[in-house]
Amino acid sequence: MYQSNSVACRCFAWHKWTLQHPPMTAQTSNNPASDQTVSPPAYTPPRPQALSPIVSLVRLIMQGDGDLLSLLPADAYRMPMGHLGYSRRQTLIVNDPQLYKPILLDPTDSYPKNDLMVDALAPLVGNSIFVSSGDEWRRQRRMVDPTFSHMRLGAAFPAMAAGVAAYEAELDALATSGEAFSLDLAMSHLTADIICRTVFSTSFDTRASREVFDAFALFERSVAQVEWKRLIFDAAWTPVPQKPQVQAACQHIRTLLGEMLDTHQQQAIPPNDICTEIVNARDAETGKTFSHDELIDQLGVMFLAGHETSASALTWVFFILTQQPQIVARMRAEIDNVVGDGEVGFEHIRSLTFIRNVFRETIRLYPPITFIPRVALHATKIGRFNVKRGAMIMISPWTIHRNERYWKNANVFDPDRFSVERESELVAGAYLPFGLGPRVCVGAAFATTEATLIMARLIRRFDFTALNAETVRPVARLTTRPKTQVMLKVKARSNVVADRNPPLRTATGETTSRVARN
Repeated sequence: MYQSNSVACRCFAWHKWTLQHPPMTAQTSNNPASDQTVSPPAYTPPRPQALSPIVSLVRLIMQGDGDLLSLLPADAYRMPMGHLGYSRRQTLIVNDPQLYKPILLDPTDSYPKNDLMVDALAPLVGNSIFVSSGDEWRRQRRMVDPTFSHMRLGAAFPAMAAGVAAYEAELDALATSGEAFSLDLAMSHLTADIICRTVFSTSFDTRASREVFDAFALFERSVAQVEWKRLIFDAAWTPVPQKPQVQAACQHIRTLLGEMLDTHQQQAIPPNDICTEIVNARDAETGKTFSHDELIDQLGVMFLAGHETSASALTWVFFILTQQPQIVARMRAEIDNVVGDGEVGFEHIRSLTFIRNVFRETIRLYPPITFIPRVALHATKIGRFNVKRGAMIMISPWTIHRNERYWKNANVFDPDRFSVERESELVAGAYLPFGLGPRVCVGAAFATTEATLIMARLIRRFDFTALNAETVRPVARLTTRPKTQVMLKVKARSNVVADRNPPLRTATGETTSRVARN
């Protein structure tokens, strides 16, 4: 059974599903997951203690762990807009949807991606869709959008399912041995495997895939560290030099992605995967395709951002579920009702409404991207605040999602707040785990489909126990993660049959399986 035992200033955003599909309920009359008449005690998952601005800054300096959640003062969770800290460069946090919507929806390109974030990520992803602005961004977005259409998701779904099946085999082995394992690392390996399968039609077992993963881990640890002296003393658009090891990791990743791309393009019959879609993408206005370097840029975003943000979200999902057995029971009842004894298919995903609401609520409380940073190109005014040219504008899903102005019992885990019956409680624009406006995450539907599948299949077959629940707390670096690894043990549920997915067949005709190790 289930039992107890987060760069912000250099952050990036990845992951239109939530905006395209209104929240659906798990409380329909024919859904056993909704047949709950007794409300369990309210559960408040771990969160950092909010202090005064001065104390928060001192804590950041003393701890030196690069956690920007520690920098957020208590007022940041309450005010509609205000100054964030004390620095040479004006820094404003904007929490009011009526104030940040014009920034995120701005058609004049007056608030591009923050220069600190661009400087941090450009060595890795170039001038890709993730960091570009203006006409260049619009060109890339036109070309990338079709890759993540509903039809494309249906084609990618079998590869997703094959990745989950491979991970189930690993969990079976861990259940037999009783060995503890890292939830964080497990979800990173699983989502990296799914990205490899859906983008390149290969598994995580290949040398290039694992080297990309290892180099990215180094990149994440190094580039995400907040240099508090720069936050306080640097002027706007001051170049941020990257450490030699970060530059080397980025170059290694791009070289490996180039090799994977070249191998993919050399196949006589290109696989029906995301890489093929991107290679064949053409600008409707010019008819041009992406150059080789541009392809590496885009594929880098998909591999790196796609797996890292999903892994962050799923780590929090499964940790919370170890603390909430009644939520697990409702999820299992929904799976039984929607799927029965068969395999979880693409056709079932939209009907697993309560499971999807558990995911929505998790990324409300733990949005993978803590801040959506922008920079003011011109002096302007936002609300009652005069904004200087070069000011850093921080729109924070973390603080917006925990603001009592917009969310009742904001710190409480409550998936039913997304039900149709409670739709009137939702404040328009106050839910933005995937961003908002034209730059909303292109991979949002992919991430939601992937998470729903993983949650349904793993919860159906396994019981998880957290070994160090009392020490878990969130930090914000590249994404929102636990400060220390969450350790679990797993047991296989009796009388539950695994979904039968065929092994992945590579371009050489070999079949593969994956057993990720700690």
